[in-house]
Amino acid sequence: MEFTAGGRLEVRITPADVGKRVSVRCLTGPGAGTEKFTDTVGVLTSWYEGVLLITRRSGDSVRIPESSLVAGKVVPSAPARRRGPAADFAELARVIARSWQPVESERLGEWELRASSGFTRRANSVLPLGDPGLPLDDALERVREWYGRRSLPPYIQTSTGAAGTQEELCAQLEARGWLREVSAEVRTGGLAPVGDLDADVSAVRLARSVDEAWLRRYQRSVSPGPHVLRVLESGPSVWFAAVPGQGGPGDAPAAIGRCVVDGRWAGFMAVEVAPEARRLGLATAVMTALARRALEEGASAAWLQVESDNEGARALYEGMGFTVHHRYHHFRSA
Repeated sequence: MEFTAGGRLEVRITPADVGKRVSVRCLTGPGAGTEKFTDTVGVLTSWYEGVLLITRRSGDSVRIPESSLVAGKVVPSAPARRRGPAADFAELARVIARSWQPVESERLGEWELRASSGFTRRANSVLPLGDPGLPLDDALERVREWYGRRSLPPYIQTSTGAAGTQEELCAQLEARGWLREVSAEVRTGGLAPVGDLDADVSAVRLARSVDEAWLRRYQRSVSPGPHVLRVLESGPSVWFAAVPGQGGPGDAPAAIGRCVVDGRWAGFMAVEVAPEARRLGLATAVMTALARRALEEGASAAWLQVESDNEGARALYEGMGFTVHHRYHHFRSA
């Protein structure tokens, strides 16, 4: 990380750079002769009363006293393209939203308030893709009222780590006492490599709708009422996969998955395997079967979401060529 100009360390950022992606170096050691430095890269989300707030790709915020700065500069925004397909945040965020549609929604400026009787945070949170059309505090009060009328906790889904994401909003929510409960990675990759995997897909069954057996394997469904089916079956072109278990026809499948095809994109969700059937390649078989169907419908790029602490799933998807595009977080009103 290069900060020097003519051999000297320089602080080349000012409060006017709030909102830009920066790289800073600050002094953390005790003093002369024993200096220790730390480097931080992220979006400069505030510079107030001598303290800088920088929000990293992970969504974590770092407070840095101005007095400890030894170097700093503005750096280019994180690239949208890594090893996966090219995509900007706005395009991908809207594709993801169409794959998991709420039972009811309402616009607040460029924010979308979504509710589905509490089934998943994604379908019961605000998607803030722009200006709410009100001062932030007024918008947050409207959000609380809207979810309160539905006896639901107010959630806002934010994203970090790519050009156009919402590091500033994350910092503003934290400053107002909103709590970050869940963080997950959005990963992208080529679809053809998944469809070309050497997986035995002979046992995978594909369908356009879910049945009771599929829902019994789906861990997020406690009470599969009509609202659950409506969310799961929403999207431009939805496919469900299941690998039958060893029991009777009504038993829960050994493995399941869901895929939504939307133009060039195929999104993978709800890939779950029974504990006793893990490490048998069933998750790979489900993904491969769904990818082949999506390729037949003309898709070429793939995305999925995985919680940051799910090491097993992350390893599986990395082996398929999926890399992190950005991260998303759910903030709840305190």
